[in-house]
Amino acid sequence: MKQAHPARSDPAHRASGPAATHRSLERGLAAIELVAAAGSPLALAEIARRLGLHRSTAHHLLQTLVALGWLRQEEDSRGYALSARPYQLTGRKWSVAQVGEIAQPLLEKLTAETGEGSSVAAWVDGIVTIAAKREHDGPVRVVQDVGGTRPVYCTAVGKAIAGWLPRAEVLAALAREPMVALTPKTITTVPAFEQELRRIRNAGYALDDEEQFEGLRCIAMPVFCHTGEVLGSICVVGPKHRMTHQKIASVRAPLGKFARELSQRLGFVDAGRK
Repeated sequence: MKQAHPARSDPAHRASGPAATHRSLERGLAAIELVAAAGSPLALAEIARRLGLHRSTAHHLLQTLVALGWLRQEEDSRGYALSARPYQLTGRKWSVAQVGEIAQPLLEKLTAETGEGSSVAAWVDGIVTIAAKREHDGPVRVVQDVGGTRPVYCTAVGKAIAGWLPRAEVLAALAREPMVALTPKTITTVPAFEQELRRIRNAGYALDDEEQFEGLRCIAMPVFCHTGEVLGSICVVGPKHRMTHQKIASVRAPLGKFARELSQRLGFVDAGRK
């Protein structure tokens, strides 16, 4: 009787051979493609179901991809989403929708900590666009529209972005958008705006003290991405009677914390930069 070849009879060899490596690679790529196409974080059970894997196998696979930096796992939902690594490798930038998806859980926490509404704006194609929001739960709230655009020159989210843009890009944005006086406090000249941007860079944050709408105040900080460029901003906004100067000072710490965390989730590595 012919003896079986050891390489074919040894389970350990079969588990670690070329076929197993090929299968693991296929599964890993399939998981990355699945999560990337989902548009929102996917739960372990859903990923296992779609890939036809046992839950424990899927968990091991996903945790490996997280450890390697291809996926990230949400702290609250424990769902899996694409990390910044594919964008770092390709040099591509995040879309408005992707920024909003990543920012939403952080806005929930920011509003809970500050007791005021919050939002994230993205700078894409030279336009400030609201990517995500979390409104205050009380009777007096600032309604924000996801997908809506904001002026660069008279909003905190716009100025927080402009403060870290190249001067030529700022001037081009101002040329496309007339600096109309929306309130008595609106900045309407380029020299005054450039002076404001110098103050913003030194302070690390931007303020809208009734510059767009009377009765509203907002504080915003820049958000950076994997390329090192400013990609957007994150803000806390509320009515003037609640957003006193003392309140604005008190929300700077949590706002800065979440601005740094969002930047890190977008692949920014220099946490010391303002």
